[in-house]
Amino acid sequence: MDEQHIYSPETIIKAYSLGLFPMADSHESLDIKFYDPDQRALIPIDNTLGRGVHIPRRLQRRVRQAPYAVTINKDFTAVIDACAAPSERRNDTWINPDIRRLYIALHEMGFAHSVEVWLGEALVGGLYGVALRAAFFGESMFTRKSDASKIALVHLMARLQRGRFLLLDAQFTNDHLQQFGITEIDRADFQNRLAGALFSEAHLALEIPSAQLVIPFLNSLADRAS
Repeated sequence: MDEQHIYSPETIIKAYSLGLFPMADSHESLDIKFYDPDQRALIPIDNTLGRGVHIPRRLQRRVRQAPYAVTINKDFTAVIDACAAPSERRNDTWINPDIRRLYIALHEMGFAHSVEVWLGEALVGGLYGVALRAAFFGESMFTRKSDASKIALVHLMARLQRGRFLLLDAQFTNDHLQQFGITEIDRADFQNRLAGALFSEAHLALEIPSAQLVIPFLNSLADRAS
C-alpha cells in the first residue's frame, strides 16, 4: 500500500516555481509524486520557441465558427472532475482525491484556472492549469464533443498571449498536442525560461469574455502568415 503524504497548496506552488510538477500514479493512489523530467514540452504562445505559434487552419476555421460557448473559471470543479474520470481514450488518470483537493484549493486562492466549453447547458470539454506570474502550467484536458478540448486550448492560448505570458508548459508531448507545434526543450533551457517568466508580470484578463479574445488572436496569426 502507498504511504500517504499530505501536502498543502503552498507546497504545490513552491514545486512549480522550482520546475517540478505533481502527479499520482493512478486515480486510486494515496500518494503524490513530483517530477522534473530531462525534457520538457512547451506549447509556443509567441515566436521565441520552436517555429512559433501554430494552429492548424482547419481548427482555426472551427474556432471562428464558434460551435460552442467558451468560459473561464465558470465551473472549475466540474472540469477537474471530468479530467479525472476514465474515458474511451484513457482507462485511468493521475488525478487522485488529494490532487483534486489541492487544485480546488489553488483555484480558490486564485492560482488554478479552468477553461470550459459548453454546448447549451452541457459541459462538453475543457482544461485546467496553474498560472504563476508569466508562466502557465497546463495540467489536464477532456473532451466529450468533436474538437472541444482543442478549442479550449486555442482560447487559452489567446488569453495567455493577450496577457503577456511567456511560457505554456504541457509537461510531456503527445499526439494530440503535436498539431500545436509543441516543442521539447532540455531541463536547463526550461529552467532559464521559467526564471524569466517568474520575474515577469502577466494577467489572464479574466474580465474579458473568451469570444472577444480569440478572434483578434487568430487574425494576428493570419497577418503573420501573409
